[in-house]
Amino acid sequence: MSEQVKKFGTSAVYFTAIATLFGAILFLRFGFAVGTVGLWGVFALIILGNMVTIPTAMAISELATNKRVEGGGEYFIISRSFGLNIGGTLGIMLYLSQTISVAFYIIAFTEAFGFFFDYMSNSFGIELPRQVISVPVMLLLSALVIVKGANMGMKALYLVVGLLILSLILFFLGKPVEGNVATYFESNSKWVNSSQLFVVFSIIFPAFTGMTAGVGLSGDLKKPGKSIPLGTTAGTLTSFVIYFFIAYKLATSASSSQLLGNQLIMADIALFGSIIVPLGLAASTFSSALGSVMVGPRTLQAIALDNSIPIKSVNKWLSKTRNKDNEPVNSSIITCLIALVFVSIGGVDVVAQIITMFFLVTYGSLCLISFLNHFGSSPSYRPSFKSKWYISFLGFLTAVWVMFQISLIYTLVAFTTITLIYLYMDNFHKERKGFAALFANSLFKVNRDLQIYLQKKKTRDTLKNDWRPSAICISKNTFKRSNALNLIDWISYKYGFGTYLHLIDGYFSRKTSAQAEEELKSLVTNLDSSNHVYIDTIISPSTTSAIAQSIQIPGIAGMENNMVIFEFDKYDPQDLNGIIDNFRMVNAGGFDVCILASSHKPIVFKNGVHIWVRSFDTENTNLMILLGFIILGHPNWKKANIKLFNICSEEDAENVRKQMIELVETGRLPITPKNVEVVIRDQNRSIKEIICTNSHDAGLTMIGFNENSFNNGNTDLFDGYDEMGNILFVHSNGVKEIE
Repeated sequence: MSEQVKKFGTSAVYFTAIATLFGAILFLRFGFAVGTVGLWGVFALIILGNMVTIPTAMAISELATNKRVEGGGEYFIISRSFGLNIGGTLGIMLYLSQTISVAFYIIAFTEAFGFFFDYMSNSFGIELPRQVISVPVMLLLSALVIVKGANMGMKALYLVVGLLILSLILFFLGKPVEGNVATYFESNSKWVNSSQLFVVFSIIFPAFTGMTAGVGLSGDLKKPGKSIPLGTTAGTLTSFVIYFFIAYKLATSASSSQLLGNQLIMADIALFGSIIVPLGLAASTFSSALGSVMVGPRTLQAIALDNSIPIKSVNKWLSKTRNKDNEPVNSSIITCLIALVFVSIGGVDVVAQIITMFFLVTYGSLCLISFLNHFGSSPSYRPSFKSKWYISFLGFLTAVWVMFQISLIYTLVAFTTITLIYLYMDNFHKERKGFAALFANSLFKVNRDLQIYLQKKKTRDTLKNDWRPSAICISKNTFKRSNALNLIDWISYKYGFGTYLHLIDGYFSRKTSAQAEEELKSLVTNLDSSNHVYIDTIISPSTTSAIAQSIQIPGIAGMENNMVIFEFDKYDPQDLNGIIDNFRMVNAGGFDVCILASSHKPIVFKNGVHIWVRSFDTENTNLMILLGFIILGHPNWKKANIKLFNICSEEDAENVRKQMIELVETGRLPITPKNVEVVIRDQNRSIKEIICTNSHDAGLTMIGFNENSFNNGNTDLFDGYDEMGNILFVHSNGVKEIE
């Protein structure tokens, strides 16, 4: 059954987007736009429209490659990021926009039959309503989708897209209309009627909304994580380029008055235009309607599957699918009925502006989600397609700004409607979490950065999802070596949180208090400005008591500390016995423990992080891999990579390698297969010798250990690595899931 569901590939996403991008607005309103604001004005509008759509396409691509995307397209992405209540609210608005768009395209489709209406009027004096064409076409489209499903719809889509491409080719091959051709470009190249710029934008923006049309097929895609980024981005960029050429062709082929006076001016320009342009218009509008009527039911079905409609029986009915092909027939029936109502009414100009607002809300939301995920720096946010936070933020700001520029009234109507639906949804589903979860990571990071900023301003106040390290390190050797401070800075730079406490031996007194204040001032003053670690001092007669005190208080982010870092000098390991004693106490408290064996060798960052794992040691393996990924987020490691090693027997080598590759791929980790190495155990060499040989020059080496490594207080675990650089011995207190 699942193979029947996953029917389509990247081409389906691309052509569904193209069919809507080159739709009714392109044929009926681009000439009007050039005639009203001039060629440069239209160029500005194309750029402005793509300032919304390109960031949105990149945000969708990013979000679609971070987690498995199921049915519902944009709705699924929004609801799994903002929460089901606000996701359901925006989903309902998105669904209505998609459904009413079907009616919009069908009504525009009737414009291709202008010759028929003119003939009936001139020959028989009969003024036929547009519904004579639009209603039967809507019924035909409904029958096609309900009876045959998306598979038949996609076959029809390829046919009409082919006709659409042919009509555009013949348009570009066409000649200017009769008149003073030499003056066409001169008159149209001027930027005119600036005050009408956003009026024109509100008319032509529906041409840009088609770029997400293919995303709604997510539940029917074989590989949505691949098809959505490629299809959506390719469709957006294709339209971006071709829109410029179409506008230029119009500007050089007719005067502004001709462009304004004839909405089908493309028919007068194209080769065989009287035939091919109406056919192209019919093809584009019908294919746009077909794309929308395939996507809308899938959005509605996804909303119903989440029980987001406040009537349980309705949710159950709408979420049902047809057994033979898993088509959402019930949702398709409702979609077609709603569209038929608006087709029967006829005029949808006012509704079209509301649709534009809801699409802009959706696009802005998608860009905001991408921005917040970047800003929050969650370790679980590891999309294989990566945008930039400032691109997403620009898309969000542009979408909101454009809404207010188009119409203050319609913007307020859109926001008011969404607010009312959300309040009702939130009251109906009180048990659901809101969108606070998405903001949590951002708030943690803001809190961290704020506390560091206040600290640098000499403020000394006491500070009160998915796993991320909140590490604490206590050391009295801060002024001797900086290895531990550097490590906690690497961990804290982007994904984690770190607190470094400089230990002052002794009892609390006026003298030691003054010493602590002076040494803290020196540390903060001389600290690298890019450092992201919160630093303080602690006065205690012993390291053990200092640790016992410190691990009990929350970390800088307001979350509990979950990791303790110890450090010793490999060439003077006098602190080891104390570390072993304190390890037992910290381990009993449920903390992850890292012991850094500091080397005097300079760190060669480009040599990367080497991680030695064991197939049976899942707890330490997962933590080391996550720490490696987190450390590589620091700029010092930007040219480095992670290399995984596993020592095993020759007969187990192939199976072990497959397991390691699978872990890397399913976890979306930045580790290539060539950096996964299985080392065959040589019985004549110790494991330490093998590690030293392979990781002699590594920037950082990680090795796992367990509580049994210190039986009888021995320190053999740390011996034999003198020629290597820094080594981080890692002990995980519980398995960390690599999602």
